[in-house]
Amino acid sequence: MGLQALFFYLFAFVAIASAFMVIWARNPVHSVLFLILTFFNAAGLFLLTGAEFLAMILLVVYVGAVAVLFLFVVMMLDIDFTKLRSTALEYAPVGALIGLILAAELIVVIGGSVISPEIGKSIANPIPDLATRTNTAALGDQLYTTYVYFFQIAGLVLLVAMIGAIVLTLRHRTNIKRQDIATQVARTPETAVEVVKVKPGQGL
Repeated sequence: MGLQALFFYLFAFVAIASAFMVIWARNPVHSVLFLILTFFNAAGLFLLTGAEFLAMILLVVYVGAVAVLFLFVVMMLDIDFTKLRSTALEYAPVGALIGLILAAELIVVIGGSVISPEIGKSIANPIPDLATRTNTAALGDQLYTTYVYFFQIAGLVLLVAMIGAIVLTLRHRTNIKRQDIATQVARTPETAVEVVKVKPGQGL
């Protein structure tokens, strides 16, 4: 067994075990920590396959942003997890259906590669040799040429989701002073300065 195969089985075993602990742990904080461990091992698997860009994106985006956000939300919000667990069985049929769909997709993908090993040669855009083109450059070639419109549509969808979240959570309070840039720029010396004539011996 080579060193690469050894690290593959190590990363795969820890990733599967930590993913199982995500749903098995009773403490939600522990579940998020196990999720972060799963992401780290998945990034290790990406590195073994030569997809270093995807590995770094997984660490920066999912571990550095999403998983840490989950951790802060779970720690800061006062959520009654006992009540949530008591109502979890109501969503068991939907979860089982989604699990069956995902299992069927995995069976189709794995079964297709086993039944027809030559299916990998019919890929329209195969992965180039790492000696001639790096993984990051090859991914950029596909994103910004073949799939540039889908890339732009995905960015537009994320922008609309961000604006929708801001609009839904924004609350204007009437007793708070807010800066009005247009009013400040439109001020003139006549409206901005008031000259008060004070007689001798009198105050303002």
